[in-house]
Amino acid sequence: MGERICAAFIPFVAIFEVFIFTLVNCFEYRPRPRPQPKGFRYGFRDLARLADETTFTVNEVEALHELFKKLSSSIIDDGLIHKEELRLALFQTSTGENLFLDRVFDAFDEKKNGVIEFEEFVHALSVFHPYAPMEDKIDFAFRLYDLRQTGYIEREEVKQMVIAILMESDTSLSEDLLEAIIDKTFADADADMDGRISKDEWKAFVLRNPALLKNMTLPYLKDVTTVFPSFVFNTEVED
Repeated sequence: MGERICAAFIPFVAIFEVFIFTLVNCFEYRPRPRPQPKGFRYGFRDLARLADETTFTVNEVEALHELFKKLSSSIIDDGLIHKEELRLALFQTSTGENLFLDRVFDAFDEKKNGVIEFEEFVHALSVFHPYAPMEDKIDFAFRLYDLRQTGYIEREEVKQMVIAILMESDTSLSEDLLEAIIDKTFADADADMDGRISKDEWKAFVLRNPALLKNMTLPYLKDVTTVFPSFVFNTEVED
């Protein structure tokens, strides 16, 4: 029954693993050298500062910068990831609406200015690092489901997100089963029974059901430079 309780939340965090592997596919070839926009220019001090702010090493930050450059130049070569570029990476199309895409983009866009900068990219991915604090993972996952940014996870938000993700993964559940799963989830998570899940209730719920955060940890982020050798070709920094 525990797995069924968690099932209302697991699909969304699981999609992040697909997201990372999609980005990694950008590195199947050596890009040709070319002038880089201002947004691409990060020196050692910048990389070292990002390493200090996150759980990545300097070499890993540089590897992520190579990945970022490829993704951020797929449509508009300006050193920023636009939503169309993220949509293209995930769904092989630059047009169309998608709730999952919106939540991923919003989670990465710390400044809420409509683009993802490299520092935001590194900060968000750092949450999925094996050494990232559990509190960061819990908070990040909470924000993914708080669609209206009210500070609470509401029943309709969970239902919307699960339906959207199941559609993207070509999976379907009957309405009765979907409602039963959400009912059970809220019965277990909504301690004060006010019809919504607060941050404190979410934390307690996750700690009782650790499977919820299973996909919030991506082991290969611990050393992207060795797990994905194609990252290394442009690496010039020594940790």
